[in-house]
Amino acid sequence: MIETISGNTLLDVNLILHKAGIGDRRKVAHLGCGSSGHFVFPSAKLVGRQGKIYAIDILKTVLERIERQSRQENFPNVVTIWSDLEIFGATRIENSSLDSELIVNVLYESKKRVDILREAIRLLKKDGRLVVVEWKNIATPLGPPLEMRVDKSLLEAAGRKLGLRLEEEFIAGPYHYGVVFMK
Repeated sequence: MIETISGNTLLDVNLILHKAGIGDRRKVAHLGCGSSGHFVFPSAKLVGRQGKIYAIDILKTVLERIERQSRQENFPNVVTIWSDLEIFGATRIENSSLDSELIVNVLYESKKRVDILREAIRLLKKDGRLVVVEWKNIATPLGPPLEMRVDKSLLEAAGRKLGLRLEEEFIAGPYHYGVVFMK
């Protein structure tokens, strides 16, 4: 499944899920999931009935839409959670319980990026994978202004400082980069 805008490929969803190591019986979270479910529902298929995908967002209307679609498409393994990711300990998921996490096009929207990363790390198991996808730091025909974008080298440095190990960098789409961190 490829997310598109006006017929142009924006993000390669399957590649990103593969990089996150999402598979059968896994516990996964999409932090800042948004209302489309672009990563939530493909993840729900990959983790299977024995797995779990947490759709986390600060907007309750977003979560209501994900819940409605989960019921319609019979995905009982999708769990919606309201949280302010900028507050450490706010997400109601057990510490060190997730196999994989996705943060896609979220960090650029916040001035508290390190706090969001700290909250993600708190939820991740030892040897768990955190995949962060953000807009490239170059002029593109769409996306946020350059001054709002997350510099990849600063993201990697923050990850190391927080105890993460950089596993891999990848091209997530024509306008996006991705990084894979391990806890």
